[in-house]
Amino acid sequence: MAAPHGEQKRQGPLVALAGVLRHSFADPRLLEEALTHRSAARTDGHRFGNERLEFLGDRVLGLVVADLLLDSFPDAPEGELARRFTALVRREALEEVSAALDLGRFLQLSEAEARTGGHRNTALQADACEALIGALYRDGGLEAAGRFIREYWRPLLVAAAGPVRDPKTRLQEWAQARALALPDYRVVSETGPAHEPEFTIEVSVEGFPPVRAKAGTKRRAEQDAARTLLAAIDGENADAEDRRAQDV
Repeated sequence: MAAPHGEQKRQGPLVALAGVLRHSFADPRLLEEALTHRSAARTDGHRFGNERLEFLGDRVLGLVVADLLLDSFPDAPEGELARRFTALVRREALEEVSAALDLGRFLQLSEAEARTGGHRNTALQADACEALIGALYRDGGLEAAGRFIREYWRPLLVAAAGPVRDPKTRLQEWAQARALALPDYRVVSETGPAHEPEFTIEVSVEGFPPVRAKAGTKRRAEQDAARTLLAAIDGENADAEDRRAQDV
């Protein structure tokens, strides 16, 4: 029995995408599920849309990226690997891969979601990208999912292969770029037994309230305090941009 006309129209782009992925799906329904937003989910099929596959794909992506980092940076300590890992699994990385795949045009959305620009919504594309990884894993195992991730994430890894700057260095560079005094770090307290101390460090820069952080070493507490202050600075800058946009 021939498939309905609408379903045939849908299968054409999916076959094209499978070709781009270089994977022949034993169960094509997995690919369709990965691209189905919850707004278009059917009660007789993908009632959660692609959310369950997205959940799985997130975990598979993390595993493969971690393994890729171990291969690519054999001399890097755990802290550097963690920072690189965060950069490679964050939403911006998924959005880049989604754009390379032109994933937006494959999304299955409700009419209402499509009318509001859902096919151009980078957040929906990023979610579908994670779901796509989950679909590849379910259909072809870690080999299929890993092949896709290594192909599309390696350029991102190469682009970010330079030295990773720690929060203290980035905060210092931020202050120097604005001709401000260097960040001031102060030990607020040192508590706990000698074998398990806890340091509270306060850091301040001109124009922002000081922030504090606690850790088992002074260096870690300084890094955590610098990271928190950088987040506050980024938030203030974002708020200022919003205010300027509203004034236009």
